[in-house]
Amino acid sequence: MSEPLLSKLVVIGVGLIGGSFALALKQAQAVRLVVGVGRSSRNLDVARRLGIADRTYTLREAWTGELHEGDLIMLATPVGQMPSLFETIARHVGRSSVLTDAGSTKRDVIAAARSHLGGSLSRFVAGHPIAGTEHSGAAAAFDSLYRDKAVVLTPIEATDADAVDRVSAAWTQCGAAVSVLDAERHDSIFAAVSHLPHALAFALVAELAAREDAAEYFRYAASGFRDFTRLAGSDPEMWRDICVANASALRLELNVFREQLARLDSLLAAPDSDALAALFTSARSARNAWLAMRDRDTEV
Repeated sequence: MSEPLLSKLVVIGVGLIGGSFALALKQAQAVRLVVGVGRSSRNLDVARRLGIADRTYTLREAWTGELHEGDLIMLATPVGQMPSLFETIARHVGRSSVLTDAGSTKRDVIAAARSHLGGSLSRFVAGHPIAGTEHSGAAAAFDSLYRDKAVVLTPIEATDADAVDRVSAAWTQCGAAVSVLDAERHDSIFAAVSHLPHALAFALVAELAAREDAAEYFRYAASGFRDFTRLAGSDPEMWRDICVANASALRLELNVFREQLARLDSLLAAPDSDALAALFTSARSARNAWLAMRDRDTEV
């Protein structure tokens, strides 16, 4: 039997993302030992019970001693927590340890790494798995979350090629397809296709819930409302941090979306049913083409 890819994996933030990463590597027999670190002892108890982590520590305990011999250290916390974690990690990480993250924004994470990691910066590979659900916590983790999903790495000029290879190999073991993007381009793209949809879902539900007769609206809401607002069931802390971290790009996308809403309003005011039908038809065709492309990519 061959040696596993990783002897020791340290996951900081054992929720849906970090927990699924550990489970996928275990399922692939690509890791020998997983150490889980987090804020909640209750969540860590769940992680041990489900076999996600072999031993666990809260952030209040002496967890940094596990870093020295860690082959790979994964930060899977909300991005707002990463600067302080980088500062702590830099004092304890082993010389051959590789670090990565799973944050949905990249420029802010890279800036924090530059500020705090010091000599370990060359072994940090910023990353973003394009997968998830609206659920959170260790209980939500499952080993197939990343199968046939995309993972984007955004290395910088200082990043060691070997570190990129090791992180890429770990994600490949999880069943993911790895690609590389510039961090600024990453944040621009995901402001449009991920951060904006989440913000809109939260905003719509919040607006309806604030109405005096909200209960009546929710009583008659059905599958269309459920499907559109599914993202509003996501972790509020995580999405607060993402929106704040990528505020400039997200605000640009909000302005573009306002222009589209204004166009829709003008078509309704006219009313221009032909233009409205053309808009809807174009949108449906674009979505169907996207779904077909995703299906083809999954089959490859």
